[in-house]
Amino acid sequence: MEVRFPDLPLYTGWGKPLRTESTVDGLELIEGTVPAELDGTWYRAGPDRQYAPMLGDDIFIDGEGMAHMIRIRDGSVSYRSRWVRNARFNAQAAAGRSLFGKYRNRFTDDPSVEGISGGTANTNVIFHNGRLLVLKEDDLPFEVDPDTLDPIGIYAFDGKVRATSLSAHPKWFPDDGRLLTYSYQAKGDGSNDVVFYDMDDHGNIHDEIWFEMPWASICHDFAVTPHYAIFPFMPLVTTLDNIKRGTTFYEWHPDKQVVVALVKRGGKAEDIRWFRGPAGSLSHMMNAFEDGDKVHLDACYYDGNCFPFFPTPEGKHVEGCPPILSRLTFDLSRNDDGFDRRPLINTPGEMPRADDRYQGQACGKGYLIVGRQPDGSSGIGCVDLATGELTRWAPGALASVHEPQFVPRYKGSAEGDGWLLVIVNRLDAGHSELAILDAQDITRGPVARLHLPVRVRSTFHGTWVDGEKLRAHAPGEMAETV
Repeated sequence: MEVRFPDLPLYTGWGKPLRTESTVDGLELIEGTVPAELDGTWYRAGPDRQYAPMLGDDIFIDGEGMAHMIRIRDGSVSYRSRWVRNARFNAQAAAGRSLFGKYRNRFTDDPSVEGISGGTANTNVIFHNGRLLVLKEDDLPFEVDPDTLDPIGIYAFDGKVRATSLSAHPKWFPDDGRLLTYSYQAKGDGSNDVVFYDMDDHGNIHDEIWFEMPWASICHDFAVTPHYAIFPFMPLVTTLDNIKRGTTFYEWHPDKQVVVALVKRGGKAEDIRWFRGPAGSLSHMMNAFEDGDKVHLDACYYDGNCFPFFPTPEGKHVEGCPPILSRLTFDLSRNDDGFDRRPLINTPGEMPRADDRYQGQACGKGYLIVGRQPDGSSGIGCVDLATGELTRWAPGALASVHEPQFVPRYKGSAEGDGWLLVIVNRLDAGHSELAILDAQDITRGPVARLHLPVRVRSTFHGTWVDGEKLRAHAPGEMAETV
């Protein structure tokens, strides 16, 4: 069958579908020295297109999942990418064409895939209970081999998870090994159901709190503190009758508010505190922490629709607006349902990260992508969360960056003392690089830069897994690929 991709801006230049799996052993060192302390694997996930979209159009968050791994040990670095060969991928491979229609709208799919999940497994990767899990919020996690990225299958925590899907943005508390995760539209497309899970390092569920959101919203990311799970619900709404008619899965409702639920860990649905604010979007969370009766959430906030390709119910596309890293404060001592919001920096930025070991605690530093330019270039910003001071590193003209990953310098190092791993796209050269920055002073530039002879088209999120932890869970010593 002929494969022909449509002439879309999304598919030109760097965005042209790559459709290739790669194995590169021993990445070439361009400059500097790979820190001897780095020992582990950085896993990431992103979308690519197996075949041209069935309906001829596409949005950047759609596409079949590609898992990536960069393994670092003893100064040597390797790279591997593999398709996530789940049910969607396998059905299309057998047919030789795309079989799934509009993003998440199963009513626009080819009849041959009725009953087959359209989950793309293209958003994030975590390591839990000795398993490497690739995540997308439209399905349950898909397990792959942590050494080869070969497929293993859907993982539903031994049948303990009753939700139809799980978030791509779970959180950890390093001191007790807890995995905190959730599902929205948890009983199926268009449902108002949300469930919060607290699981231990063996996959046992210690907390399961079901509640309802005000409408069938999107809740792409959440945040946690020692006592609360924080869920922001945006006015991007799924209406089952509408998607049956072929609309987009989400529609923007500017007449609705942002609604935030503070769910008490170990509590019940009736313990939830609800807060409301003007219509807007919260995309990704950097962190959250408690301060007496106040709970603070640091997140990228849009004063409007963060996904302008999802129109209003009337079909109107609202112009996009920039994301601003902001602090939302929820005062539990107040009797009203309002919250305060102030910008932490005035520069637009996205994909915020912090030192994951301090999840739920006040952090001194945060990191994110900043400085996007018309030519596609961008850089990394480091934010002093106390003063708002922003320092930057940019790889230069016609070069863009993926979400940064913080790695501690050593076990027990102070908060923010470590390295930032960054994938760099050399937009004019058609290949990527790995940059390693000193997280305490990113303005110095990379301490090491390595050549990736392939184009890492797109990745969204990822996880660093310490080498000692990986090897402890392996049947034997992890196979050497560096």
